[in-house]
Amino acid sequence: MTRKYYIAGLGLIAAVVVATAVVYPRLPSVVPMHWDANGNVNGWGAKWTLFLIDPGIMASILILFGGLPWLSPKKFEVDSFRSTYLYIMVAILAMMAYAHTLILAASLSVGIDVGRAIEGGVCLLIALLGNVMGKVRRNFFVGIRTPWTLASEQVWNATHRMGAKTMFVAGVVGLLAVALKAPFWIPIAAIGAGALVPAIYSLIFYKQLERQGGLN
Repeated sequence: MTRKYYIAGLGLIAAVVVATAVVYPRLPSVVPMHWDANGNVNGWGAKWTLFLIDPGIMASILILFGGLPWLSPKKFEVDSFRSTYLYIMVAILAMMAYAHTLILAASLSVGIDVGRAIEGGVCLLIALLGNVMGKVRRNFFVGIRTPWTLASEQVWNATHRMGAKTMFVAGVVGLLAVALKAPFWIPIAAIGAGALVPAIYSLIFYKQLERQGGLN
């Protein structure tokens, strides 16, 4: 059941390497690697590093997600939501593959606003993660991990049900803002609000349960 997620992850890594190899002869010796908030290149690197940086980070994420369940202490295991856990892994790897593709396109002088395209990809990732956030059970590695969600399973579950909604809405609002060419800070603000609201809610709900003597 979980094997398909690892296969998908390996496939994304392989796709990045193959795509880089295909266009490599056409790439300049130095390629853009980083952009500022206004979409201007502010970081460069040798083209051979394209085989190392993103594929290496993606492989590290794959290995990390594979090893973290073994490190989980009792009552905080990821086994109860392993499919969701691995879905999150694949979504992150897909975002990295997308970003790498944009780097290749920019290196080939394809007319594209990389900064805005990256921002749109991040918004889509947040919406996809929000879509499954309500299925994430209490653990130390993924999800909305505040002191209050980790201290109470009830607070964790309620916070993640809210977070699923706020993250999904934030991602969609951010995507619309990108599509409408709104100022770059609007999608960032939407994502920030989508993450901050459930974090604040976790504190408020925890204190409410504490006053009522209803903490589990």
